[in-house]
Amino acid sequence: MRQLTVTIPDDFYETFVSFFKHIPDVSIDENTANEVPLWQQEMVLERMKNAKPEDFISWEESKKRLNAKWNK
Repeated sequence: MRQLTVTIPDDFYETFVSFFKHIPDVSIDENTANEVPLWQQEMVLERMKNAKPEDFISWEESKKRLNAKWNK
C-alpha cells in the first residue's frame, strides 16, 4: 500500500473524497489540525499587501530584540 498527500481546491474537495470513498481498502484521514482558516489567510495577504519596506527589520535585529526581551 502507498500513502499520498494531496492539496486540492476547497470547491473540489467533496467530489474528490466521494470518488475515493468507493475504493476498497482506502482510508481518508481528514487532518485539519494544521489547517489555516480562510479568513486568516485573507488577513495575512491583506497585511502583506499593505506592508511598507520601512516597517521591516532584519533577522539579526529581530534576534537582538527577542534576546533582549527574554534574556533580561
